[in-house]
Amino acid sequence: MSMAARSVASRALPASRLMDHTTRRTAPAATRFFSDGRVLSEEERAKETVYIQKMEKERLKKLKKKEEKEQAEKEAADKKPGQKASS
Repeated sequence: MSMAARSVASRALPASRLMDHTTRRTAPAATRFFSDGRVLSEEERAKETVYIQKMEKERLKKLKKKEEKEQAEKEAADKKPGQKASS
C-alpha cells in the first residue's frame, strides 16, 4: 500500500462513527423555534402539535364537505337530463 493510500485509510471514519455523525446532524432539524428564535419547550411543542392536528382536521372536514356538495350537484345535473328524456 502506498503512503498516500495508508494516509487516506487511517483518516477514514469507522461506520459507527459515520452513523453517529449523520444522526447528530439531523437531530437539530427536529427542534422547533418561536418566530423570535427561542426554542419551544416540551409543553409548547405539545400545544403546537394539538393545534396543528386540529387545524388539519378542520381543513379535511371542510374539503370533504366541499367534495360531497360537488358530488351532489353532479348527481343532480345527471338526473335532470334523464328526467326530460322520459317525459
